[in-house]
Amino acid sequence: MVIKTRLTEMLGIRYPIIQGGMQWLSRAELAAAVSNAGGLGIITAATHKTREDLRNEIRRTRELTDKPFGVNISMLPEMTANDLTRVYVETVLEEKVPVVETSGRSPEPFIGYLKEAGIRLLHKVPSVRFAKKAEAIGADAVIIVGFECGGHPGMDDVTTLVLAPRAAESLSIPVIAGGGIADARGFVAALALGAEGVIMGTRFVATKECIAHPNFKEWILQANETDTTLILRSIRNAARVMRNAAARKALEMESRGATLEELLTVVSGQIGRKALLEGDLDGGTFAIGQAVGLIHEIKSVAEVIDDIVQGAAQIYERLGKMLGSGGDRVTH
Repeated sequence: MVIKTRLTEMLGIRYPIIQGGMQWLSRAELAAAVSNAGGLGIITAATHKTREDLRNEIRRTRELTDKPFGVNISMLPEMTANDLTRVYVETVLEEKVPVVETSGRSPEPFIGYLKEAGIRLLHKVPSVRFAKKAEAIGADAVIIVGFECGGHPGMDDVTTLVLAPRAAESLSIPVIAGGGIADARGFVAALALGAEGVIMGTRFVATKECIAHPNFKEWILQANETDTTLILRSIRNAARVMRNAAARKALEMESRGATLEELLTVVSGQIGRKALLEGDLDGGTFAIGQAVGLIHEIKSVAEVIDDIVQGAAQIYERLGKMLGSGGDRVTH
């Protein structure tokens, strides 16, 4: 079975399913598994602190798959300030990676280089106004993430159910929907809303190929959709994370006006990395989406994608029967 959209045609993939770029977790093993299963796997540049580290990860991914994959490059100020963004872009260009996913700030300074190299640019945004800007500066597709998503959902508190169709009706380039999607139901819903693909992060954490500690994966299986929380709203950088001791500490600090520097003693990526990989569930803050409530089993990446594809076919069949041949069951 093949699912064709403008996105699959553009990226040369079998299914319009993209694995989100997650710091520390989006490594070669996970990305290659997604690409091998027909989706688009993505490794995260921010996991790697040198040009050679990222180059090695790209090459390791190529050893594991001959299918298209991408690299996520954050445009956040801390990356730009220490020149890491430029280093990452140069490395991607040198290694001829076919797809780049950007987020954080506008990738406009680098678009010319990516276009010249024939690299497809997917830019991730949390609002329609930023999606329009991404199209205007030359992005090939826009990823729009709603309030439900893990990581940074923006400050507008608008859900994917509203953002996806708003973006689809406002743009001429393909829209990729993210936030709250973890199975065939979310996948079909996103396509019905006008998206031409989906991006999933939380669902791919709960896979055999993801290097997250088993304690974290087990927490996902037991968690409900209410077990996440938003932090960092006080500094206008809202992040949806696992509701744990570190998140509660961050919220308490924010309530008394803590600065970014103070908050980093609790929420920094380095603290989270150690806790995430060693299984200390209260030792740091971990990005996770509300879709955690929909995940009940650790599966291989191939099983996750196959479940979505086969489940989508079943949903289309069921809806077809509800509508009837030629719509003869639709009443007016």
